Parts: sequence; structure tokens; C-alpha cells
Amino acid sequence: MSPRKVLLLTPESTPHSPPVAVESAEEAIQPHYGLQRHVLGPLETLAQSISTMAPTCSPAMTVPLVFATAGNGTWLAYLLATGCTLLVAMCIARFAQESASPGSLYTYTVTSLPPVLGSVAAWALLLAYVTTGASVTGGFVHYANVVMLEFTGHSAPAVPMAILAVLISIWIAYRDVKVSAQLMVWVELASVALISTVFVMLLWHRGLHVDPAQFTLKGVHFSGVRLGLVLAMFSFVGFESATTLGEEARHPLKTISRAVIQSAVLSGMFFIAASYTEVLGFPASAGNLNDSAAPMSVLSMAAGVPKLGPVLDVAAMVSMFACTLACVTAAARVLLLMAVNGIAPSSMGRVHKRNHTPHMAVMATGAATMIFPAVLAAMKVEGSTVYDWMGSLATYGFITVYAMVAVALPLHLRQLKTLNAGVILLAAAAVAAMMLVLAGTLYPIPEAPKNWLPYLFLLYLVVAVGWHGSQSGKRRDRLTADLISE
Repeated sequence: MSPRKVLLLTPESTPHSPPVAVESAEEAIQPHYGLQRHVLGPLETLAQSISTMAPTCSPAMTVPLVFATAGNGTWLAYLLATGCTLLVAMCIARFAQESASPGSLYTYTVTSLPPVLGSVAAWALLLAYVTTGASVTGGFVHYANVVMLEFTGHSAPAVPMAILAVLISIWIAYRDVKVSAQLMVWVELASVALISTVFVMLLWHRGLHVDPAQFTLKGVHFSGVRLGLVLAMFSFVGFESATTLGEEARHPLKTISRAVIQSAVLSGMFFIAASYTEVLGFPASAGNLNDSAAPMSVLSMAAGVPKLGPVLDVAAMVSMFACTLACVTAAARVLLLMAVNGIAPSSMGRVHKRNHTPHMAVMATGAATMIFPAVLAAMKVEGSTVYDWMGSLATYGFITVYAMVAVALPLHLRQLKTLNAGVILLAAAAVAAMMLVLAGTLYPIPEAPKNWLPYLFLLYLVVAVGWHGSQSGKRRDRLTADLISE
């Protein structure tokens, strides 16, 4: 029997407007938190994931970092990263077919793992989104400097630019999630189209041929590819952020699971092609790819379209901003559900009466996103270095949550009595992939201050566990007091 159709009258409906159609009873019984319901279509939902990954940022900043360690094996590092991401994506998509809420991966873990581990997942995911936002804000500052130098000959003030990027993101996320999603759609589509155009012209200009140095992995060592894999994974982190739109997406049990898989596949294809083309086409006269401040401008000149160089730098800057907006949007919804579940201050669970956005959580996560790049910029740390440091810290949070979701999936399906051997193998492969990536971040030991990031992340989790324990103790005390009073 097919699921019955139901109609719901949402807070946005009026006596003169039709009720919102919900596809199935399963979608109708999903919990509601006061956010706008069913306002985002499939493309806008996909845009949340794509924008959090910010595919334009990878050719502009991440691919050169991967090349520094992987060399001619850069495309292989991205191929392996695509495989690792797809394993996790299939686990997440399976969860997304049954559950839709703003809590994203936190919701998936808390349903199957002990409460304290669910709390760890929540705080790790929150840190991951905030530090990713901080990372791309650093990237925004870097490209703002590049653009200002190209057009005016003067550099941009780093601290004001960082603050401005986050403040505008907070304002948009505070006002309307639909406006936020539509803006991200067009920014990323335009940026990816421009970069793809340059890549096609570069391949045509160089002549359509296979690069033997890359396909024979000339001069490549396994350790370099392994380290490159770690950096390449940062290009993918955030691919799951469509799951934070569980209440706002139309037909979320279908739309979100598809968006997760689509974002992993489409971005993987783009990153592999981009990394291959950049290594092939970067001219030796311009130095090393990883030393270039604006590699896309160099590549546009090599492709014979130098006028596109400044446009691509502007596109990279705007894409960094869109990623900041996507991170604030996702982090706020995770914090909202954490507040509802009692592991974050209750004020973070408030929803704006008119905008139907988690306005308190937006301001809190936006402020946290702003602190890192603003302070580091004030300390004269370059924007590209902020991008590297904060991105590395974010990767620890994402790896932790991805592995926990993979562990939680078979436990969840066992409760539903739908577990099978295929799911067990999938979950085991996903956990193994995340452990491989984690090992690459720890050995060989990175240079300071990145060698301190694992300890900083562990300290953060210890504090999170302590907070969970204190909140659980307060809830038990209140329950005891209520029983005594009765």
C-alpha cells in the first residue's frame, strides 16, 4: 500500500492560500521547530550542500595545497577522496530517507548511540561548521586582497573585510532561508561555469592529449598521496549540510537524501577534472602551482583568455562569502536542535516570529565564525594561512561525525529490523575510510601550529562531555525535585 497523502495548514498559510501538500504520512509526522516548512525546492536544497563545500574554493586554494604533497598524484588524491566521501554519503542518505530535522548528523547519531556520544557528535559538528566558515572567511580576505590589488593597486584591510563578510552572512541568514539558498545557487552556478570554461579552453589550447606524467604518477610517493588525500577531503566537507534543512525542504525524505549523493558525485567529478587540468596547464614560467597567490588568473592567461582572470578572482571571493553564509545557516540549525534537546542554552532554540529563522542561533554561530579570522587577521596572519589552519581543524570535526554516523547506521537499522550484510559492509568501509584520513592528519606530524590542532580538538570534546554531564545532572536534580514536591 502506498503512503497516504495528507495536507497540512502551516503557519505560513492563510485562509486565501492553499495548504501545503506533504507527500506522505512519514513526512507529516516529522517534528516541527517553528522554521519555514517546505519552502526550498530540490535545487535550493542541493545548493546548501554545494555552497558549504564551495567548489570554486578548491581550484583556487585547495588543489594547490594538495599538489604541494601529492604532485602528479593530485588527481588520484581527489579520486580517493571522492570514494571516501561516497561511502559516508551513502550512510547519511540512508538515514535521511527516514528522518528530517534541523539537527543534521547529530539527529542520526543520537537515535542509536548513547546520549553522551550523541552530544559529542553535536558539538563536533557545530565546531566543524563554525571553523569551516572561519576558514573560508580567511579565503575571502585573501581573494579580497587579490581583487583590490588587481583593480586599485592597494590591498584590502584584513580585519574589516573578515568582519564584513560574516556580518552580511548573519544578516541574510537571519532574514530568510529561501533568499539565502537562492543566492547560493546562483553564486556557485556562475562560479563553476566560469572555471569550467577556462579549463575547457586550457585543454583546447594545450591540445587534447593525455598527460603521461600524471597517469604514470611520475615522481609520486604513496605518503604524498596519503597526505594529499587529507587535504582533498577538506574540499568535500559540508556535502551533508542539506540535512540541516529537514523542516525547510520540500519532500525532505526524498530531496535531502538525493542532494547528499548528488553533491558528493558532482563535486567529486569536478574536483578530479579540476586537479588534473590545473596540474597539466599550469605554466612552468609561473613557478610552482602551490606557490601562486591567484592560480586561476595564471591559468586563464595560459588558456589565452587573460581578461577572465580578474573575473575568476572575483568569483572565488564571492564563492568564499557564499560558503560562509552556508556554514552559518547550517551551524545555526544544529545549535537550534541542541538547545531543544537541552545540551545548549535554551535561548538558542528560539525562532523568529516573522522570519521563521533560528535568529538567536544565527547570531551566536555567526559571532563564533567571526572571532577566528578576525583575531588571526589582527595578528597579521595571512588569509590563505587562516584558510589552511581553520580548514584543518574543521576536518577533525567532520571526520569524527562521519565515522559516528557510519557506526550508528547498522545499530539504527537493527532496531528497525532491516539490517543486512550490505549495510554492515558499507558502514565498516566508511569507518575505515575515515580512520585512514584521520591517520593522515596525525602522521607524519605536521608543522606547528597545526601539530597542536588534534590536542585542541580533543580538549574541546572533553569540555563538551563535561557540559553534557553537568546538564544531565541538572535535569536529574529538577526531576528529583519535582517528584519530591509531588
